[in-house]
Amino acid sequence: MSPVSRATPTFSVVVCAYTLDRWDALKLAIESLLKQTLTPREIIVVSDHNPRLLTWVRAAFPTVTALANDGQQGLSGARNTGIAAASGDIVAFLDDDAAAAPDWLAQLASGYADPRVLGVGGRIDPRWAAPAPAWFPAEFYWILGCDYVGLPTEARPIRNLIGANMSIRRASFAQIGGFRSGMGRLGTIPLGCEETEFCIRLGQRFPDAILRYEPRARVTHLVTETRARPRYFFSRCWAEGQSKAIVTALTGTGAGLASERAYTFTILPRGVLRGLRDGFLRGDGAGFARAAAIVAGLAVTVGGYLRGTVGLRTRQLVLPTAPALPAISQSFTLEEAG
Repeated sequence: MSPVSRATPTFSVVVCAYTLDRWDALKLAIESLLKQTLTPREIIVVSDHNPRLLTWVRAAFPTVTALANDGQQGLSGARNTGIAAASGDIVAFLDDDAAAAPDWLAQLASGYADPRVLGVGGRIDPRWAAPAPAWFPAEFYWILGCDYVGLPTEARPIRNLIGANMSIRRASFAQIGGFRSGMGRLGTIPLGCEETEFCIRLGQRFPDAILRYEPRARVTHLVTETRARPRYFFSRCWAEGQSKAIVTALTGTGAGLASERAYTFTILPRGVLRGLRDGFLRGDGAGFARAAAIVAGLAVTVGGYLRGTVGLRTRQLVLPTAPALPAISQSFTLEEAG
């Protein structure tokens, strides 16, 4: 097996899309990739069981590789389709409603100078379609697919990357398979954690590997008015709890909830205290609302987790499997990479 190259890696960028309702956002995402200072080897747009969307992409962007999801419907299946078609050293993922800074790929590439690094992710800032609601706590920006209070503010190793802005060495997928079908968003159903499970699985396969957070690799993520409403907030919390139940069943409670413990017992209490302080000392009435949203959001997430755990035990649900992907010539072990 050949070692991982330490030269500037080549990138295949995968964008998964499922609806024409986000066409304007998808165009912005693709256009941001066409303006990168580090030119991607290829841009792959995967249409998730939407033939009309596929036709539109091919007509509007003839230089882009547009493919139909040939796997199970959903984000995981679409990503796996893109991975199978990729030929770059690194597979980078950008959401269809995100837009990358011009130096996004260049900043991601800098993280791969260390051969132990198998994945690099970057900062995700919200791009609000309407003014940000004052009640929405920054500790829960993960609901929006964005960076949240609790993530590092400087480059450092991290347990898992966030799907709207992440990249993985392509050879990794040949080693451990792709994203698990049955996990991840399906249309507007706000499930998730497929990238969390993948990153934990990668770490378990290569204990000395590094997943790196690089905040200079920036993207913005569209936040529609619908996603800024309490109904979406709580539905996403519930779905996250259920998704975490699957992750812990697959990876073990220790690995599946390692980051969440510090977040729950340190970051969230600080957020509640900050909200109360803003309300009492600064006269910011929305501070009370943010504190309440943190408490309620945690309660709903825990409820979803417990419901998901009970469901897995009592109904003996079949856990999703990680599909095998075509063999990749650039296979490796960490010993060879170093």
